[in-house]
Amino acid sequence: MELEFKQIAKVFGSLEVISNFDTQVKTGEIVALVGPSGCGKSTLLHMVAGLETPSSGSILVDGAPIKSPSPERTLVFQEHALYPWMTLLENVALALEFQNHPKQAARAEARKWLERVELPGFEDYYPHQVSGGMRQRTALARAFIARPQVLLLDEPFGALDALTRMTLQSVLKDLIEDHRPTVLLVTHDVDEALYLADRVLVFSQRPATVLKEVELGHIPKTHDLSAFAGERREVLQLLGIDAGIKKADNRNPKGANV
Repeated sequence: MELEFKQIAKVFGSLEVISNFDTQVKTGEIVALVGPSGCGKSTLLHMVAGLETPSSGSILVDGAPIKSPSPERTLVFQEHALYPWMTLLENVALALEFQNHPKQAARAEARKWLERVELPGFEDYYPHQVSGGMRQRTALARAFIARPQVLLLDEPFGALDALTRMTLQSVLKDLIEDHRPTVLLVTHDVDEALYLADRVLVFSQRPATVLKEVELGHIPKTHDLSAFAGERREVLQLLGIDAGIKKADNRNPKGANV
């Protein structure tokens, strides 16, 4: 599915969060959104998910305006949002049961997806009995089991340690390559954006505008991002990160949380 943002603005009371946002996301493209905290990145995801509406402008999916949530558009949060009273298997199967799939068939499919995210043998465990990384693997399985055409990722690995985060980035990359949804990824991790995305949109401080679109091309990616050293330097400069380079945007104060 193709996404098109036309002159999007979002205001909460007197607070202008997003201003004049325009872009297109091609079918199967992975676009990362990076920028200071509170600049409206997550709000954009919520609007695509149908949980918020623009104050002005429109968001189109394959040419049709978004009016409500849809199973074709799945949102994955930083917190896993698993139901604590349900097993991992039941949590994953629930995505299909919500679409009126028979319970037995949904659980059989959920078992396959838990294997796909390397959790065989943990089907009957509850969320509190497994690690944070395992809970997030379960959340990914629940997201992909319904085969969404648009995948919205809101800091999906932000609460994890660095090693677990890198492992799950690889798992996510493989899942995306296998199923090719259109992806919008919000992240504060510049290296994560470079590793996963085809294109990075760098946002300013609130009200968010796009400072630059950074094209990453089709260079094969590994966690050794030396091939993207120039792009990494450019993104950090736009974000005002002190890496021995002068800040490019004086609206982003030194030390801003990005």
